[in-house]
Parts: sequence; C-alpha cells; structure tokens
Amino acid sequence: MAFSNSRIRVWALPLALLIHTALSGCAARHALVRYAPAEPAGFEWLRPAVEGEQQRLLRWSSAVGPPLVVNTAGETGPTDDIVLISWNIALGAGDLEALLADARPRTASRGLVILVQEAYRDGPEVPTTLASGASFAGRLDGHRSNGEREDIETIARRLGLNLYYVPSMRNGSPATSDEDRGNAILSTLPLEELTAIELPFERQRRVAVAATAVGRSSNGQPWRIRFVSAHLDNMVGARRLWFAGGMYARARQAKALVELLRGDSTAVLGGDFNTWFGFGDLAFTETHEAFPDTHVTDRRPTFHNLLRLDHMFFRLPDGWSADFKRAPRAYGSDHWPLIATIRVG
Repeated sequence: MAFSNSRIRVWALPLALLIHTALSGCAARHALVRYAPAEPAGFEWLRPAVEGEQQRLLRWSSAVGPPLVVNTAGETGPTDDIVLISWNIALGAGDLEALLADARPRTASRGLVILVQEAYRDGPEVPTTLASGASFAGRLDGHRSNGEREDIETIARRLGLNLYYVPSMRNGSPATSDEDRGNAILSTLPLEELTAIELPFERQRRVAVAATAVGRSSNGQPWRIRFVSAHLDNMVGARRLWFAGGMYARARQAKALVELLRGDSTAVLGGDFNTWFGFGDLAFTETHEAFPDTHVTDRRPTFHNLLRLDHMFFRLPDGWSADFKRAPRAYGSDHWPLIATIRVG
C-alpha cells in the first residue's frame, strides 16, 4: 500500500520525537564519583555524579541493609586456572550446590569465583521501619523444585566460600518480606579491594560489586584479577519506550562500568545485562569493545532458552586466556549459568 507525503509527515514527527526521547538516556552523563557513607568502613563506594540521581538513589538505599562480607574459605595454594561462573540465581530458585557438583574444580591448583545476580539476604540487617519517601521494589520470590530457598549468606557458609554481597533494593515492602536483593561475588580465593558501584539511575537502583582476587601460580608468580558482578535495568518507563528505550538506559549503565574499569589491565565483568536485543544490544557492543579478550563461541540463549541476556567480558595480560560457554541446564533458575576457565599465564 502506498503512502502519501502528507501521511509520511504525520508519522515522521512523532517518530522523531520518540527516537530523541530514547536517545536522551544514552546521551546523559554516566560519570561516577566516590561516595563516603557513614557505614560501613573499609569499602570504596562509587555513585553517579548527577545530583538528581543521587537523591533518588538515597531513597532506595535507605530501605536496604549494609553490605555483607563473609570469609570462610581457608588458605589457598598455587592457582594456575580459575573456574568462573556468572549466574542470575533468581532469588534462591537456582540450585548453586547442584551446579557446583558439576562445575566445581576437582584439583587443588584451580580456583573458583562465582559472580551472582539476584541474590537475596534476609534477617535483622534489613530495615523493617522505612523513612518517609523510601523506595523499594515489588517482592520477587524464588523456590527450588523441593520448595527450599536459601539466602546468599547461608549458601556461602554452607559451601565454605568467601562472600561479598551488596543489596541493590529492598525485596518488597516491610509488610511482605524482611529481604533485600542484589549482586554478590563468591570465591575460594581471598577477595580484596571491595567496591560498591551504584550505576546511573534509570528505573531501579542497581549496584554492581567489584573485588580483586589474589593468588600465585605454581611457578611462584603472584597475580591479581579484578572481578565485577553486574545486573542492568531491563526496561524504562512508558515515556522512554519501555524495552526499546531500555536499551539506551542499559548502554549508559554499561558505559559507566567500562569507564570505571578502563584502568584495570586484568579485569573480568560478568552478569545479567538484560540485553533484550541480544548481541546487537548497545550494552553488549559498548562493553565488548572495551574487553578485547572476549571471544564468544557459544551464542545460545540464557533466559528461558529464548533470549541471550547474560554475558562475560575479559581483559587479560599477555599469555593468559579465557573461554566460556553456557551450562548444560538452568539448575532451577530462569537463567542458564555461564561457565568459563581462566588460564593464568
């Protein structure tokens, strides 16, 4: 069917306005600045430089508990390889113990690092009385097929893993839960230089977690790797086109991480990037360009076996290598884990 020029002009103006609105999220500033909250001490905190975003993030952060650190893993010997897993465990639905039974290193010279998204923590650390204006997310619930559900601290202690967890948002109102949820790093290796990274605010508060794993290879050479676990927004509001505009929002969040990690010569970033447009999503392309040692050979979907939302990115020294693939099953989550092997040169 042919369209007249007048009809084209009628559609062109609204379409141009919609594209401009969506692009404005990408063009917005993504710089992060250091932040010094009263508690806890000993962490590095980063947050957006935009003052308006800082105020919105404070309303969300007032509803969650403090970061959590657990050191349960014993001393490690020489490490030449690291098994790395990145996984959205869907609020306890993912059976991490079953996954580790298949993927955990079998030799003493291999380390283990797990980048976790949608972990939850419950208990008295999560505030039950909220200040006026506090923001929180709707409650998400996840259970395994046997009805069990474990918070991230319980998992770490039971499996003998070191843990660094920072909540992004409260998981429901005080009337419906005593939980918060966010990202975590689990490891058999010591974790240092713990950092919380509040990403540019789009729809919900998102806090990536970063830590440096340290070790030495069998030839006595010390090494350090910066690990980051992130979970980006999946959409924005109607004014910015929901999922379509969400791509530009994610690109801004991804760019903040890319700029922050640019100075780290050895860095690994993994997580749920919510790339609804797959490998063409701007959050993927922005990040992939900055991590030149990322070689995607397994392009299978990771969310409900329909979409590729989860990714790993690598920047490694000469002589090191990494490869990764999707796990053979989802282990109870709605996301398939990604599993990598990093070979320390």
